[in-house]
Amino acid sequence: MAVPTVSVTLPCHDCAATVGRALESLLAQEGTDFEVVAVDDGSADGTGAILDGFARRDGRVRVLHREHRGVVHAANAAIEAARGRYLARMDADDECLPGRLAAQAGLLDNHPDIGLAGCRVRFGGDRRRSAGYARYVDWTNTLLTPEAIDLNRFVEFPVPNPSIMFRRECLEAHGPYRHGDFPEDYELLLRWLEAGVRMAKVDETLLVWNDPPDRLSRNHPRYDVEAFYRVKAAYLARWLQRNNPHHPDVRILGAGRTSRKRAERLLEHGVRFAAYHDVDPRKVGNTVHGVPVLDRSVLPAPGETFCVSYVASRGAREEIVEFLEARGYVLGRDFIAAA
Repeated sequence: MAVPTVSVTLPCHDCAATVGRALESLLAQEGTDFEVVAVDDGSADGTGAILDGFARRDGRVRVLHREHRGVVHAANAAIEAARGRYLARMDADDECLPGRLAAQAGLLDNHPDIGLAGCRVRFGGDRRRSAGYARYVDWTNTLLTPEAIDLNRFVEFPVPNPSIMFRRECLEAHGPYRHGDFPEDYELLLRWLEAGVRMAKVDETLLVWNDPPDRLSRNHPRYDVEAFYRVKAAYLARWLQRNNPHHPDVRILGAGRTSRKRAERLLEHGVRFAAYHDVDPRKVGNTVHGVPVLDRSVLPAPGETFCVSYVASRGAREEIVEFLEARGYVLGRDFIAAA
């Protein structure tokens, strides 16, 4: 088989119930040449046999069988074996919609400055039972341009991992997934953005991102909320050092216990808090570890300080952005959102 344009990397573990549907959706793709590199990560169900069956049926499917070492090792094994100029990610419980691979490869072909291409995704779960996850998916679908992705990287993971396609050169320059007590997909994105990789999305819905109850991101400690904030703090602190003209001093928007706990991770990286700012009169006037809590109406003028918003409640982040922009603050120049 000639070297394909796209290699789809597919880590698999005990996914016999879903992997057939995922592979069928991939093999139905048209408009570009591709291979699927599936890694069976020591599955105890029928996953391996299903993968081998697809490989016998279609030469575009290559299967590697490995002892169970986890998704990071499986994903990197697939990446190492991939031969394509572009590498795409797919998870075994998701589905590609028609035209996904061709559209993302086309974006990379036509925009040599873009290193990683995503797409809009469709939430494949129960919107009532998983309302928070569904809202997150809706939010990611608003971030299409390199600027939007770049400036929202510290809010949440702005490019769903199963939807990505990237240039081999980015992988060679900045490395694959890393193993640690953090979400490996978010860490890779933060690392690549920090290195200057530009990311954009195809403005089409090209992937169904399913939400089964046993999804790894729901059950493994490295994907819990605090793990996200740990890895986020290290990258945000370095971003502030480069972009905050008042470094190491910042003002934190949000003085609630949860906001403070998450913001305080920045202190471990040398950031200093000039003040907390809040709208709750019960908090205003207090002092937390020597840092005053002030009303947000007394924020200095734009250019005199830098703010980091750590308020994560529904609608609050958007309201804070509107408030700051109405006062002349510019996202990325005078403030950044981190929750």
